[in-house]
Amino acid sequence: MMDSQDNTLVNGAAASPAEVQGQNEVINEAVEEQPRKVYESKSEILERVREIAHGDEAPQKDEVDYLKTAFYKLHVAEREAQLKAYIEAGGDPEQYQIAPDETEEAFKAEMGIIKEKRAKLLKEQEAEKQENLAKKLAIIEQIKGMITTPEEANKSYKEFQELQQQWREIKNVPAEKANELWRNYQLYVEQFYDMLRLNSEARELDFKKNLEAKQHLCEVAEKLADEEDVISAFHQLQKLHQEYREIGPVSKELREEIWNRFKAASTVINKRHQQHFEGIRAKEEDNLARKTALCEKVEAIAAEENKGSGDWEKHTKQIIELQTEWKTIGFAPQKMNVKIFERFRAACDDFFGRKAEYFRNLKDAFKENAEKKRALIEKAKALQDSTDWKSTSDKLVALQKEWKTIGMVPKKLGDQLWEEFLGACNKFFEARKAAGVGQHSEEHANLSKKREVIAKLKAVAEEAGDNVQEKVQALVEEYNAIGHVPFKEKDKVYEEYHAVLDKLYKELNISVAKKRLNNFKQNLKQVAERGENALDNERARLFRQYEAIKQEVQTYENNLGFLNASSKKGNSLIDEMNRKVQKLKDDMNLVREKIKAIDAENASKE
Repeated sequence: MMDSQDNTLVNGAAASPAEVQGQNEVINEAVEEQPRKVYESKSEILERVREIAHGDEAPQKDEVDYLKTAFYKLHVAEREAQLKAYIEAGGDPEQYQIAPDETEEAFKAEMGIIKEKRAKLLKEQEAEKQENLAKKLAIIEQIKGMITTPEEANKSYKEFQELQQQWREIKNVPAEKANELWRNYQLYVEQFYDMLRLNSEARELDFKKNLEAKQHLCEVAEKLADEEDVISAFHQLQKLHQEYREIGPVSKELREEIWNRFKAASTVINKRHQQHFEGIRAKEEDNLARKTALCEKVEAIAAEENKGSGDWEKHTKQIIELQTEWKTIGFAPQKMNVKIFERFRAACDDFFGRKAEYFRNLKDAFKENAEKKRALIEKAKALQDSTDWKSTSDKLVALQKEWKTIGMVPKKLGDQLWEEFLGACNKFFEARKAAGVGQHSEEHANLSKKREVIAKLKAVAEEAGDNVQEKVQALVEEYNAIGHVPFKEKDKVYEEYHAVLDKLYKELNISVAKKRLNNFKQNLKQVAERGENALDNERARLFRQYEAIKQEVQTYENNLGFLNASSKKGNSLIDEMNRKVQKLKDDMNLVREKIKAIDAENASKE
């Protein structure tokens, strides 16, 4: 086999020159997985980015991508720490503003320079490859001219060696031309050696030296199987392949043997390397799937409607939890690592940007509301010393109602403004109270009158007679006609009054219900005499009445579920509605008993 087999191996098989041309890219990808420098700060990363942007070294894509990922990991962590410290220091999350970051702006600017530098470098490299291609084509043409006859080959041997050295010094050519170029070169080199006759001693010496060199490379490659560092072994193998390619041919009978030995050693290293990266790629794919799922979750949260500050804070907490989880996941595949991070970051930035805008607008609304409340405070203070009790009371009550219509302000400021407003109102009402001694006497007299009515109601509750209902109604009207009582006694007397009234109404309802049911039963025979279907018609009417009352009860109970009983006024309203519900339920029971009475009458006729 000719020494055209002396090409670089990739994954255990003879590599084409095109694969050799792409070997640097393979090595670069392998380097991506090696342990990288751990940067402790954004400033440290920025310093390295500046070195690349303004130095002479060529920017490597994998390092640039790594620097970008590392920078924004630190950047996001830093922003989260600032927000946490702000909240722990007692700051209001609703008013938190993300501060501009000069380091990030500088980082973006330097990355822009690197991008331009890489584009320029790639253009120059492509031009250099074209120039190298032309040089190597010229060398092949010169060697072709040397192999017309054995005599010509012998005369040109020294020149041939110089051309070989030139070929080795010329580096990369366009990848799409590399395969054909290498085959042609090897073909004419071997033809030259086969044509060489006169200096056979020098020719055999060359073969011997080349064999010894290739045997040494085989030994070194075989020892690499014991190298613990798979990546290092792979890189060393690439250098051995480069050396192997630059060594000239051996004698024809040994060419295949020495090549097979070197190929076998290379296969072992390449297989270990392939298995190593298959494991890494599988892990990277899993990381990509997990990161994609987090992106979808963040995007879903960012798309949800936020109806108020509570929603914003709830969603903020959820996103911060996802960001924390993101940090626990390793790298995604190199081609997707930056893209998936930018997708995640874009969703987070969109959410936090809109949150900041919401709270900026809320801050403006707070400011406007605070100004409105300050204006009411000034009006209240202007009235606080007035002695026009009736007119000023009405005006202050109106101001209090207006106060309730104004939106929110920050709690601490809101408490201060309320105390100031309430102080002005209280000053007037306390003065009015001090001037209203006669009014207090009247309220105490009213309290005595209401308690007298309550005592009469309790006495009626102990009586029995047909006119109980009329007595109760008269006492209720008397109670309602009595004026205000002292404020501190208002709730107590109210509860006393309704306790006895509820007891009376309950007993009256039971009594009246029994009386009505008895009268209904007595009249059933008269109803039946009206016609064959009279009882059924009456039953249908009662059933419709029952359903209507049932629906009304349900409506009241639904409304009760929405009432807020946190205030005394709320409690009063709920008590009143509960009484109505109980009255309706008593009516339902009466209608149900009437229906049962009709069913019993129908059964007795059968």
